[in-house]
Amino acid sequence: MPGGAEIAGNWPPSWVPYVGGALKQAGFTDLQFLDAMTNYVDDAALAQRIADYQPDVVMATAITPMIYQSQETLRIAKHVCPQATTIMGGVHPTYMYQEVLSEAPWVDYIIRGEGEEISVNLLRAIANGTDECDHKDILGIAFLEAGEVVATPAHPPIHDLNTLTPDWSLLEWDKYIYTPLNVRVAVPNYARGCPFRCRFCSQWKFWRTYRSRSPQNFADEIERLVKDHNVGFFILADEEPTINKAKFVALCHQLIDRNLGVHWGINTRVTDILRDEHELALYRQAGLVHVSLGTEAAAQLKLNLFRKETTIEDNKRAVQLLRQNGIVAEVQFIMGLPNETLETIEETYRMAIDWQADMTNWNMYTPWPFAELFEELGDKVEVRDYSHYNFVTPIMKPDAITREELLKGVLRNYARFYFRKAWEYWFIKDAFKRNYLLGCLKAFVQTTLNQRFYNLKRIKRKGLGAEIDFGFDPKRILTPEQITQQKQSHPERAADVNFTGNMPTWSPINDPNSNCEITACGAPNDLPDYTEAATKEEIPIIKI
Repeated sequence: MPGGAEIAGNWPPSWVPYVGGALKQAGFTDLQFLDAMTNYVDDAALAQRIADYQPDVVMATAITPMIYQSQETLRIAKHVCPQATTIMGGVHPTYMYQEVLSEAPWVDYIIRGEGEEISVNLLRAIANGTDECDHKDILGIAFLEAGEVVATPAHPPIHDLNTLTPDWSLLEWDKYIYTPLNVRVAVPNYARGCPFRCRFCSQWKFWRTYRSRSPQNFADEIERLVKDHNVGFFILADEEPTINKAKFVALCHQLIDRNLGVHWGINTRVTDILRDEHELALYRQAGLVHVSLGTEAAAQLKLNLFRKETTIEDNKRAVQLLRQNGIVAEVQFIMGLPNETLETIEETYRMAIDWQADMTNWNMYTPWPFAELFEELGDKVEVRDYSHYNFVTPIMKPDAITREELLKGVLRNYARFYFRKAWEYWFIKDAFKRNYLLGCLKAFVQTTLNQRFYNLKRIKRKGLGAEIDFGFDPKRILTPEQITQQKQSHPERAADVNFTGNMPTWSPINDPNSNCEITACGAPNDLPDYTEAATKEEIPIIKI
């Protein structure tokens, strides 16, 4: 998935240690993880790896730009191992399970939402051979039955995140290097969810409620990452880690007391930085060196549209506070809404310079098919090729300019901004911050030269100009009429953003078609008696 974040190195997939750790804790110890993206494993090699391993279960995850490759991965798995059960999880299939199962009927199950507990419940049923008769009783999954999509009621969110049992040993640690510091990088989970309701985002819907771990519990995990796996930098996977100020301050004290020598970065809101003005020095002492701010837009009109609840002056002040405390201040702009013009693109550059941001990212507005703004934009979202929903491709065409003009304007901003910073970084007095930002600049230059940054390979020089091939699948570009027709003919394929499912709570007792015999407690009669050995039954699993 080509994108801006790749300039800093390869991120480890955080779902693997958390879901894998839950499965191991439940007794499924024969697990193997293959990071096909990081290792550039092509389809032929992938098929061979799966055929050699002969798994009973193959699991794949999918955010929106990965959905087609995830579907293909499970198709390959089913082809080379017909007996294997194929399972998909992640944000996109959680909401779009109707569409996924219609396009990829070889996917046996979709896990909807937070995956740890659902995965364990599903794998236990598969291991016991009862999944086909009791799958309607497993909360939080979707599947095909007699050609119809069935989605069970939602599984409740994990109440206590301190019960998570991540197993970070599942990762190939030498593959995950944070380029600016040349150290191993982890993406652990401190909190899940977000109480804010930004209309372009869907993460707050995915996690459903905001929860966080205790500072001591999370600091224990960081200590294990540092001591057991030699991690030198971590990035919190959280949408909003600083909401609970008291707990975040306590976490910083935990890290200071342990003196682990690890540095870290977060994404957070401008308002939290303003609130924590007098704690920022403490945050820096705890190793927090990089904060990415969701400043989002150049015009207050857009901030209101996004429901960001911040102002332009707030953004500038937050950047200044971070810089004053030795923390790298990175700002994020969302580009490419319908009212984008050449002037608004230029305005974002002027703001980044005026705010004196250390780093800036210009992200293309990506209308997730399950976010609130997607429905409002309606037939303006003509590109339905999800493989390009990657933050660096103009999915939306602005009213006044072309996609090509939008992309060229953004790339011009990047070139001017970082050419300027190439000189400024050398004169930063703080030695750590200076070397850190020069490392970021080096990564930026490297990925620009190899054309990985912003998917530069799609831009071809032609004389003094340049041509851009966005590479959209023409079959997935729809006219307004086709969009309307699709909504009318397949209303069931709309995103299920409220976890409603499409069936009432079910029990084999009241299903006349059930082949399962039921005990008095409601469990199938053919379950093995509980023994210590029974809880340790191994099932070969490979997760791609």
